[in-house]
Amino acid sequence: MIPLLEFNNITVTRDRKKILDSISVKIYPGEHIAILGPNGAGKSSFIKTITREYYPLQAKDSVFRIWGRDIWNIFDLRTTLGIVSNDLQYSFERDMSGMEMILSGFFSSIGLYRQFITPEMRRKAKEVMEFLEISSIKDRSLTQMSSGEARRFLIGRALVHDPKALILDEPVNSLDLHALHKFRQILGKLSRSGIGVILVTHNLSDIIPEISRVILMKEGKFYKDGAKAGLLTDQNISKLFNMRLKVKRIKGYYYAFAG
Repeated sequence: MIPLLEFNNITVTRDRKKILDSISVKIYPGEHIAILGPNGAGKSSFIKTITREYYPLQAKDSVFRIWGRDIWNIFDLRTTLGIVSNDLQYSFERDMSGMEMILSGFFSSIGLYRQFITPEMRRKAKEVMEFLEISSIKDRSLTQMSSGEARRFLIGRALVHDPKALILDEPVNSLDLHALHKFRQILGKLSRSGIGVILVTHNLSDIIPEISRVILMKEGKFYKDGAKAGLLTDQNISKLFNMRLKVKRIKGYYYAFAG
């Protein structure tokens, strides 16, 4: 099977500092993965390398492929990988409806600017909103939505192209407990629908039960990669966050407590 993402010996520098240090990874279609690490570990830099905002240094043995290809048009790439990030959500903090936000995904724009919307686009947007359980508020302005509601519309914007995988960068930041619970339900629903989920987070409890593989990231490196149950141990998580922690599993979720 061709990997969805294949990186080998990838190094990225910014201001002469390594922000990704010789990382290697293969992620296959349909896999549900969490990339876990503290703030500053390089998680967002990894995503920006995938989306071609950052480019790796050239090296003789480096590999940088998405769906088996080395070269991508950035607009074609968005139909393969759906990206959901806080930075992108901040770009939408303006007076537009949820429906407009989702439709803008067809044009990779922030809002709609006289673009021609086809009946097929509207049909697809409606299908996505029903799946995400947000049809009833599609005409509400984003400025009048909760963070959790807006986040689901942002996911809908990424889903209109039927991407192979959805990459979520710290997706539960700013969500209250009710919104967090609803978001976890939707994320589980997405995972069970067949789309791959790549969750990037610094919070152990964000890792939903459907995720089976975890990559631990620290100081720009992937230093452990494997099955969730085998990696989320007291020893590994304590080392990752540089403090003594106890890990407990409760109803399929993992939590870390100081100890």
